[in-house]
This record gives sequence, structure tokens and C-alpha cells, in this order.
Amino acid sequence: MSFKVGMVGGGYFGRFHINAWRRITDVDLVGVADLSESRRNELAKLYPGLALCPDIDTLLAAGPPDLLDVAVPPAHQADLIRPLLGRIPTIISQKPFCRSLAEAEDLTQAAEQAGTTLIVHENFRFMPWYRVIRDEIENDHVGTVRQACFRLRPGDGGGADAYLSRQPYFRDMERFLVHETGIHWIDVFRFLFGDPKTIYADLWRANPAIKGEDAGLLILTWPNGLRATLDANRTLDHAAENHRLTMGEFTLEGETATITLDGNGRLAYRPRGETASREIPYDFEDRDFGGDCVFHFQQHVVSHLLNGTPLETLAKDYLQNIRIEEAAYRSAEQRQQIDLQTRRHR
Repeated sequence: MSFKVGMVGGGYFGRFHINAWRRITDVDLVGVADLSESRRNELAKLYPGLALCPDIDTLLAAGPPDLLDVAVPPAHQADLIRPLLGRIPTIISQKPFCRSLAEAEDLTQAAEQAGTTLIVHENFRFMPWYRVIRDEIENDHVGTVRQACFRLRPGDGGGADAYLSRQPYFRDMERFLVHETGIHWIDVFRFLFGDPKTIYADLWRANPAIKGEDAGLLILTWPNGLRATLDANRTLDHAAENHRLTMGEFTLEGETATITLDGNGRLAYRPRGETASREIPYDFEDRDFGGDCVFHFQQHVVSHLLNGTPLETLAKDYLQNIRIEEAAYRSAEQRQQIDLQTRRHR
């Protein structure tokens, strides 16, 4: 059985989506719509024979696909997706998902009422090292996890021309670090540890050339006492051959062992009381972005469509990430810790 997939958006990150769809068995990428003529010309050179359309109506003229992948910035997602609800069975929306929590909740409710499965393209939890780390936790190789910290240091946000060559709209986002980037690790922390209890945030702007915050500390707590920290600064780097592979370094400390992730994707395991670490062997492909996580995410969706396996990033589940994001901004503004569990539902 072959699923027909249509795409909207062929920009920098959308091309990782295109690459992945073209590699997945049982998927027929029927076309890509993009308003920009220059981008369509670039795509025509990169993907000879791929149907390219100037708008969504042209893409859908031959009939709706089984799945539509919307890889456009949040300002355009809701207006594009809403008229298609009920017409297309499955829609994937890129993150950040919508412009606000209220818009995301409204669009998610509308999708459920229309019978369309709405999924958020959250791919960081599909980075292969996080799948291995969760296996280590679930197999009780570290004991009870007590602390974790990810140091986000991509080194791509300094200077007057920051982000211009890749994703220039980053520069004008009034909420940037948490809304665009930090939410990935909010989701990773939930993937690894479950739903947190509280959050405290200290946010600031390191590069005056952009509008939003690009540095900060997020401290999340869990009912069992676990603390996880996102220590982020996009203007600083870390030791890595490719600073965008892991985008930083991760340390997870359990009662019986510590696991570390370095910038080259290597995982190390040190039992409590020992001085030496051993490498955790696993395979991953350094392809496209983040250990080929876009491919792994999209393959996960196809597995659901073919085999009925559970989906991990349904929009209705992803809303909690956005609630935590909103709480982070509220915490930074109020300079106080926010209780997440009392605000889970509106």
C-alpha cells in the first residue's frame, strides 16, 4: 500500500522533509507547494521530476493526498491548515506549532471535530541518542534519575548577520529561544522523564542584532525530586565536528550511573563510584539533520498509518509542551517558579 504525501513549504528545513519522504518505502511524494518562485526553481534543480506548485490549491487540484506535511513558519500554519480539516485524513504541522497556546488549542479542537489526525513535527525525541538514553533508563541501567542537564551551544547565533543564511525569520521572532528551540528539550525531557511539576526560567538576549531572547536557563522539577536544566546560549559553541549534530552536550545522573552525550553523538556510561567511563555502542547515520531524526520521525508516522502503532506527537498531546513554554515566559517575567500541574488544563 502506498500513501500519497503532499507538502507545503520547501525552505531550509522543508528540504530535510522532502529528502526523508523520498526515502521512505510505501510513500509517494506527489508534490510540493511553495509561494516563492525562486525556491521552486531551486527545488526543481535539487529534485528533478518533483511536481512543484505555486500554492496549495494547485497541489490539491488532482485530489487530496492521504497526508499533508506543512513545513511553514507558525504565523501561517493555522490559516493554511484550518480549511483542509476534514478533507485530508492526516496533517503534520511543523513546530513551533501555531503562534500561541490559544491558537494551537483551537486548531487542535477543530481537527478533532473534523476527524483529521493532526500531528506536530517534533523530531528531537527521534534523535537516535535520546532513544538509546530512554532505553537505558527503562532497563534500569542508571537507577532513579536525579539530575539532568543539556547545554545548548550551537554557536550559530552571534554577529550582525546571525541566521540570515539559513532561517532569517529567526531574527524577528519576539519570543525565540524557548518558543523556537528550547521547546525541543521541553519535549525531550517529557519523553525521558514524564510531565514535570514546576518550571523556573531566566531568559536574556545575548545578541542585540535579533529581537528575541537567545540565551537562558530553564529549571524543571518532577514529583520524585528530579531536576532537569536547559542551559542555553545560541551564541556560544561546544566541542563538535558539526555543531548542529547534537547542538550541545547532555549529562544524565542516576543513583547508580551517569550517562553523557558529547557533540559528536558519542554516549558514555560511568557506574557510580568508578572513575572510568565506557562507550555505549549504537549506530546512527549523520545524515541531513540531527542523526537523521526527520527521517525517523516521518517513518514513525508511516508506521502508524500502515500498522496502527501509537503516535508520539499528536497535537492534543503536544499542547502540554506549549503550556510549559508559556509558563517559562511567565516565570521569566515574574521572576518566580511556576506550578505546572495546576495549570495543565484551561
